[in-house]
Amino acid sequence: MNNFTLHERLRNDTVKVMDLKLCRVLLMNDSHFPWLILVPMREGATEVHELSKEDRATLIEEASVAARAISAAFSPDKINMGALGNLVPQLHVHVVGRTRTDRAWPGPVWGSGPAVPYTTAQLEQTLASLRSALSKEFA
Repeated sequence: MNNFTLHERLRNDTVKVMDLKLCRVLLMNDSHFPWLILVPMREGATEVHELSKEDRATLIEEASVAARAISAAFSPDKINMGALGNLVPQLHVHVVGRTRTDRAWPGPVWGSGPAVPYTTAQLEQTLASLRSALSKEFA
């Protein structure tokens, strides 16, 4: 993990929430959606199948933890998960809370409009809610 470098686009578009056993948890800086991105801290990983069996299991568990944290903090109607990597080759998993009233429903969040960054107050509250929910998962 010492050699882990976050892709520039992820670094520019997100805010760090915390590090888990395998993944760095990031918040997409778009206030339209509660949107976490999990990045396995394995240098050079671009695909799930490139991870060890143990890391694959940990990735699924940590993605589930992220989904439960979003559910606890935001009560969405649905949780979307995906690992696309077409624009950012570094392996990462999106975990997005969706509501029937969000601007992209029922379509994908990608291409649904420009991101609206969190205000300072919104960001502080959102990070606090997510960190609290994530911490309860590991208590």
